[in-house]
Amino acid sequence: MSSLLATVKSFVANLLLWSFFTAGLAAAMGSGVVLDGTPKDVATIAGSAVALVTGMRLARKPKIKGFLSKPGTLWFLFLFDGGAAVAMYFALDGVKGIAAAAAMGLVSLGAAGGIVANYRAAAHA
Repeated sequence: MSSLLATVKSFVANLLLWSFFTAGLAAAMGSGVVLDGTPKDVATIAGSAVALVTGMRLARKPKIKGFLSKPGTLWFLFLFDGGAAVAMYFALDGVKGIAAAAAMGLVSLGAAGGIVANYRAAAHA
């Protein structure tokens, strides 16, 4: 019976985690449609924070961690996010373009770090 209870508990925890992640993304991206002024900024920042914290928790799950550490996934993230950073720099004006390009550039560099770490681990083995 404890196995069934543990399975239900794990399912509910995962469901809540994914729900908070989705709600955080929705609040961060959709607050501009509904709100104006300071409440919009607060909703965007709060939604981003919720999505960031829950996203980090989700990335620690074994299946997702395994997927994100595959060389093909890392190369895709490196190239796509690097291209997106360049496009954002030229497409967006002012501080928004620079901030978005810097954020995507950091994600791209993180993927590059994973590629180098996998290469070094394979060289030592």
